[in-house]
Amino acid sequence: MLGKILFRYLKPYKWWLLGVLVFQIVAAIGTFLLPSLNADIIDEGVSKGDTAYIWSTGSVMLAISLGQITASIIATYFAARAAMSAGRDIRNDVFERVSSFSEREVSKFGPGSLITRNTNDVQQVQMLAMMGGTFLVTAPILAIGGIFFALRQDVGLGWIIAIAVPALLVIALLIISRMVPLFRSYQKKLDSVNRIMREQLTGVRVVRAFVREPIEEARFGEANTDIMVVGRKVGSLFVLLFPLFMLVLNVTVVGVVWFGAFEVDAGSVQIGTLFAFMQYVMLILTGVLMASFMTIMIPRAAVSAERIGEVLDADTSLMRPANPVGTFPAPGTVTFAEAEFSYPGAQHPVLSGISFTAVRGETVAIVGSTGAGKTTLISLIPRLFDVTGGSVEVGGVDVREADLEKLWSSIGLVPQRPFLFTGTVASNLRYGREEATDEELWHALEIAQGRDFVEEMEGGLNARISQGGTNVSGGQRQRLAIARAIVHNPDILVFDDSFSALDLTTDARLRQALWRELPQVTKIVVAQRVSTITDADRIIVLDDGRMVGVGTHDELLESSTTYREIVESQLGVEAAR
Repeated sequence: MLGKILFRYLKPYKWWLLGVLVFQIVAAIGTFLLPSLNADIIDEGVSKGDTAYIWSTGSVMLAISLGQITASIIATYFAARAAMSAGRDIRNDVFERVSSFSEREVSKFGPGSLITRNTNDVQQVQMLAMMGGTFLVTAPILAIGGIFFALRQDVGLGWIIAIAVPALLVIALLIISRMVPLFRSYQKKLDSVNRIMREQLTGVRVVRAFVREPIEEARFGEANTDIMVVGRKVGSLFVLLFPLFMLVLNVTVVGVVWFGAFEVDAGSVQIGTLFAFMQYVMLILTGVLMASFMTIMIPRAAVSAERIGEVLDADTSLMRPANPVGTFPAPGTVTFAEAEFSYPGAQHPVLSGISFTAVRGETVAIVGSTGAGKTTLISLIPRLFDVTGGSVEVGGVDVREADLEKLWSSIGLVPQRPFLFTGTVASNLRYGREEATDEELWHALEIAQGRDFVEEMEGGLNARISQGGTNVSGGQRQRLAIARAIVHNPDILVFDDSFSALDLTTDARLRQALWRELPQVTKIVVAQRVSTITDADRIIVLDDGRMVGVGTHDELLESSTTYREIVESQLGVEAAR
């Protein structure tokens, strides 16, 4: 999977990678020339006292060094440019893929894990691409070229290289084989830390309300300790690697000096040649060290690439139709025909036998006990889920055959938990229709009973909204979410218990304004509060995922025991008579 992702995302930047290769080769040529020139200075200049030769050769070495530095900088820039661009493309693709997921796929991976995969995991692959662009190119050049030039200097000491290089490789393989499972465990534990942190930040009010801070701190501390233990094991192996490498490196240098001294004493090798051989051996071992360092990064990047690939290759249940229908012959209508829905692995369907039609301009309310399937039912309309049986039609077209952009543009959804984005009141209201004018925004706020408190906010429409809308109250968030759906200018408005945080007076005024100002818009209302839906054109009563009653408020009081029990529990026996 790692190779597949690197090939796919680095391929568009092949010319940058070619530049890395060219300039790394240029830098390597300079690296191989310097020891030979250094040997010439010692053997020809220093030993004979030829100062002119020392200055001329030294000047050449200085020029080569400057060229080598320049080539290395350019190669590193090209590698960074290609790697950062590839990382950007991976993040874009992961984000787009996650955006296409239904709630089923999001729940499967978990929001915390998806965030980790698009940040930390992508960063691991990105770092491998950047370091690989330099180390993976330089390492074999230094190792192979170093062996060639070293043997040119002195074949007799070649046996030292034959011992040192395999020793380094064995050490690297032993340590890296232990790191791979630890990296996989580390990423999973990082998911857990992110998930717990996200839960505590999102549910901070609940945590404080139930005085759960010590328990939540202990829960986070346990997850934090788990990742620390794994990280410590990885760090211990990593720390162990370099001392062992340095031991082999230093022993090799000592061996070269020790056995080379006998050759110098015998007159078969000059001192400059011996020093050049030593420098080439250092280059060989440096190349092996670079390769070993990359092999440490590769396992972790491989685990991250596997996790990224799981997201990119995941099948979404919201498959786009081959020939999407973009025209709705009956705008504003919603039809359920024996609709059924089951969650994966569930023994029984959450919804079954749901059949009704809401026509343009009609108000249809859905009521039922907790867990009856009300939110699941309305989630089928904008195709947040796909039915597992029967069909759902919007505007006369099966939602599974409709163009998704056209479908979503015809529906204004106000979720059970209204969410506001970081920005301003205006940017949140224009979320579904950027071209909306200020007058349209104020009109929508008027209908949603939110104009008064927005006018009182500093800046009015330009007042700041923090992430999630935490700087406004729950009722204000609900009214802003309703106004946002109205600005969207849809054919169908879907309210998922969107009036629960409003007082009865505001609730009544808001509903009256909706019915009065938007008579042509179909309104589907899920409500726990019976007073919110008494004036609906039709009320659908759900019980355990089935329709057990359909009619007006008065009709259901006469015909539906379930509805009568709901009314009696909220408004009293007198109201139910």
